[in-house]
Amino acid sequence: MMSCCGGIGWLGMLSMLVGTLLVLALLALLVWALIRWLPARMGRASELFKSTPSGESSALEILEQRYARGEIDQATFERMREQLQASQRTNSSSGSSP
Repeated sequence: MMSCCGGIGWLGMLSMLVGTLLVLALLALLVWALIRWLPARMGRASELFKSTPSGESSALEILEQRYARGEIDQATFERMREQLQASQRTNSSSGSSP
């Protein structure tokens, strides 16, 4: 009578299969944990290094980026920058009074 699988038998094949499945399950669990943990960690780090707390300055940065990319011309950039700065001044003066 011939034995299966190079002489290790069915029980040996079954134990190798279970071991392989266990290792794959542990690797999948590790990958899942990293996927869940890293974005939350990166989100907290990006909040720490946020350079602009107010919406007006971030709007100004966006305007500067659009001008640098050539999406708007200099006259439009100057006009929009002045409007942003004026609205920032009015918001800061109205926010300080009770």
